[in-house]
Amino acid sequence: MSRPSFATIGNDLYTGKRSIDFVGNQKRWYAISAVIIGIALLGLFARGLNTSLEFRGGSEFRVAATSSDGFESTARDAVRTVEANVPVNVTKLGTGTVRVQTEKLDDAKSAQVRSALAKAFNTGTDKVSASFVGPSWGESVSKKALQGLVAFLAAVSLFMAIYFRTWKMAVAGLVALLHDLLATVGIYALAGFEVSPATVIGFLTILGYSLYDTVVVFDKVRENTSEAFANGRMSYAQAANLAVNQTLVRSINTTVVGLLPIAAVLVIGFLLLGPGTLLDLALALFVGIAVGAYSSIFIATPLLVWLRRNEDSVKQLAKRAAKFTSARTREAVPEGEVADAAVAGAGGATAASAVDATPGRQIHPYAARGPRNQPRRSPKSRR
Repeated sequence: MSRPSFATIGNDLYTGKRSIDFVGNQKRWYAISAVIIGIALLGLFARGLNTSLEFRGGSEFRVAATSSDGFESTARDAVRTVEANVPVNVTKLGTGTVRVQTEKLDDAKSAQVRSALAKAFNTGTDKVSASFVGPSWGESVSKKALQGLVAFLAAVSLFMAIYFRTWKMAVAGLVALLHDLLATVGIYALAGFEVSPATVIGFLTILGYSLYDTVVVFDKVRENTSEAFANGRMSYAQAANLAVNQTLVRSINTTVVGLLPIAAVLVIGFLLLGPGTLLDLALALFVGIAVGAYSSIFIATPLLVWLRRNEDSVKQLAKRAAKFTSARTREAVPEGEVADAAVAGAGGATAASAVDATPGRQIHPYAARGPRNQPRRSPKSRR
């Protein structure tokens, strides 16, 4: 037997022929998320974020080197001939530029480092640039980012509460957004990725992707639950779970399509361009979109169902759905069941009739012999 295609599985999920119990297994998803967030917080507080020069301040030198073989050790040795104990961060930008970052140096030592780098890389001092970046610029960017984040979350909460006509959907959506943000920042802390102003912009951008995915799922939840309240055939949890299954393939496709070009940018950035704004932004987007896809499927909708579980309308809908399911169960005939009926006739003759075990409603033995209101034949003397 051939394995079903991805399109067949998606169609079965949409029609309900197949179903993944996302809502019923919500405790499992919460446990996984708790582990992820716990590890992220551990990395955040234990290791901290590796902030860029724009946040901590310091001196930066850029060398237009003709040869970059062994550039890290060459640059570190050159700087330490001037300042022995200063921490040095060396990265390669593109194919011919070496960036050297240190703590803040005074003008005299900056000039000495420029000369040492020019000598180490066999180039002129005019090919070595020196600059100082103060921490106030990074602090300003962080402050503006936090203000933008607060405004964004307030606007999103208001929009979702008005559009979906319940504040509980807004709460579930915000929890999913905060889950994505904490998980992404924690991954940065654990992996030691550098956090630059472009990274902060990327953090804010992924919230939009996560919200988009969540709103699409919630819109289907609203459609299914409205129909369930009207006909009483499914409980709120069942209708919401069906909505997640119906949007599952779409969520996967959207996430993959979004991640593929970002992955291409990451590969080009790591192999050819080196560290920079493009790489910082792409890395934040890649991690955030992947985490956002998880939260929109496994966190947002199960949390919404949990928040609405004690509402009177939801409880009444669950009772109506249970009655509907019970009535359908009573009407169904168990497979393999056969009903037999036998009627004894005059002169020892026996007539038997049996009801085939076919799916559907069970037929009463008397009904199996035919209608009881058939007209009787008149005696031969009266024909």
